[in-house]
Amino acid sequence: MDVKIDESWRGILQEQFDSPYFAALAQFVRNAYAKGTVYPPGRFIFEAFNRTPFDKVKVVILGQDPYHGPNQAHGLCFSVQPGVAVPPSLFNIYKELEAEYGTPFLNRNGDLSAWADQGVLLLNATLTVDAGCAGSHQGKGWETFTDAVVKALAQRREHLVFMLWGSYAQRKGAVIDRARHLVLETAHPSPLSAYRGFFGCGHFRKADDYLRAHGVEPVKW
Repeated sequence: MDVKIDESWRGILQEQFDSPYFAALAQFVRNAYAKGTVYPPGRFIFEAFNRTPFDKVKVVILGQDPYHGPNQAHGLCFSVQPGVAVPPSLFNIYKELEAEYGTPFLNRNGDLSAWADQGVLLLNATLTVDAGCAGSHQGKGWETFTDAVVKALAQRREHLVFMLWGSYAQRKGAVIDRARHLVLETAHPSPLSAYRGFFGCGHFRKADDYLRAHGVEPVKW
């Protein structure tokens, strides 16, 4: 796999790229793209890293899998390409933003690239998926790689905001020092669980207040 990733991340993650598990993962991913339809398109696998360099990260939002439908996934969790219908979980994220800020969000498209460009790392735990088959690339090594990403941010950066929605993301965030970073946890924004705490969580305002308190420009959501 030809890894095109921002140089700031390459230095941090080189040990992962050089490891046997990543070689096996790269071979699996190459084969998957050669045999069938895989999302996101290959050029977008590391889009989260390329849009948000390591030293520019302010906020980390953790997802699980890329979307597995046509023209949706483009390497940023919860985000879809322009012109694609807003998925239900992202619709609920916009609904919460609208409630927190009292300004319209629900009429937006689903492309969150502007967040990534401001320092919001939109990181899925697994970076590729077979078309129409959720979870098909789990357990192949991506989780080890993205665990290393979370650990590097937690250990080498200060005063980041981690938004951990749902039990999967919360388990992945177990390595984060709560005294060093702001960790915001609640239910996943999926329609199946959003009413268990995601709605009304106030995470976006809390993130902005924390960043501002540490001399960092808040995100223009």
